[in-house]
Parts: sequence; structure tokens; C-alpha cells
Amino acid sequence: MKTLRFPIFLFFLFFLSQTSYAQGGAHAYIEAHKEWAIDAMEKFGVPASIILAVAMHESANGSSKVAIHLNNHFGIRGANNSKKIRSSYKGYDSVKASYDDFINYLKTRKQFRSLFDRYSAYDYHSWAYGIMRGGYAGSKAWAAHIVAIIKKHQLFLFDNRPADYIEPQDATFEEKSTASESNLHYTVKKGDTLGAIAKRYKTSVSRIKTKNQLRSDRLRIGQHLKI
Repeated sequence: MKTLRFPIFLFFLFFLSQTSYAQGGAHAYIEAHKEWAIDAMEKFGVPASIILAVAMHESANGSSKVAIHLNNHFGIRGANNSKKIRSSYKGYDSVKASYDDFINYLKTRKQFRSLFDRYSAYDYHSWAYGIMRGGYAGSKAWAAHIVAIIKKHQLFLFDNRPADYIEPQDATFEEKSTASESNLHYTVKKGDTLGAIAKRYKTSVSRIKTKNQLRSDRLRIGQHLKI
């Protein structure tokens, strides 16, 4: 048994050193990029906590190959001219350009535009789940990871949140989110179909038809639908 203690002790030291390195990497990343996140929040309304947490998650605190060689900290796909890495991810001249493009990505894609009007610059829960529902990430656990990063590193302290703001409980948040989604109203536009609307709002055609007592899939321009 004595011969096993030394290797176990070394493993324990290695585990502690790796944990310390990971925490130190996160802290250094936050310090280096928080001003960009705060500036973007003040200009566009996206919580600074969301911007930082997404960047930390997607770039492994700036240590991923895509982050190092392409300055891509948000996992956005596109063209690049790198000769050091073969990748389908977009290349940027600077890390700051990657941050700017993340905001532009949210603002210019229709599935994310409503987030700017619906959610405040401190409601990071809604932003995380809203971005996930918009198709930013394939994993259903993505939003939970983002929220966990924000809480672990208290990134919400960078947000423009009221002094009396009460943190929502994760267990009830999805119920509230689902309830608020169920109360959405949509005005039919030219070219709309029930299938396209259902896909946009992550629901089904049959559910929309039931809510609106529709007998057919036919829609008319200007028609108001409950989603």
C-alpha cells in the first residue's frame, strides 16, 4: 500500500495544478476582455455577462486553436486565410473584431433580433436561452453551461442590473420562459406559412392551429396568431 501513496499524491498535485491553471486562465481572460463586453452592452443592450461567458465557453478562455490562430472567440463559421490551421471557422484580424462580429451576428439574423427588444441588458438567463433557441448552438445544454459560467465567475456584476434585482431560480426559469413563449403573438406577413412560423418559434403546426382554432393551413396577410 505504501508504494501507491506517492503516485496518488502526484496525481492529486497534478489535479490541483490543472484546476488552478483553469481558474487562473478564466480570471485572466475576464480581466483582458471585460471592457469590450461592457462597452458592447452599453451600446447594444446585450448583457456583458453573456458576451464574456459565450466567448469563454466557445474559445476555452482563449486557448482553443481557433481562438489562437483565427482570433475567433465565438465559434462563428466563415472564411479564413490561415496557413496554420485548416478550419471552417471565420478568421479575424483581431480578437476585438471577433467580439464586434458576435454582436453583429445577433443583430443581423432574424431569429435573434427580437432578443434586443424583449430582454434587458441584465436578464442573462433569457438571453442565454433565447440565443440557444435561435440555433446558435446544437447542444440543448448550451444555455445551462453559459449560465453556469456567469454564476461561477459572477459575471453578472458587469451587467447594468438594478440594485434590487432578484436572481431567478434556474428550476423555475424554464417554466417562466415556456409560459412567456406561449403568450407570443405573430402577425402574418407575405410569404409566411404555418410550417415556417412553427420552425421559427420552435413549435409545431398542429399546436399553432389548435391555439388559433384553425381548420386549414391557409393564412392571410395581417392575420394575428397566438404562438
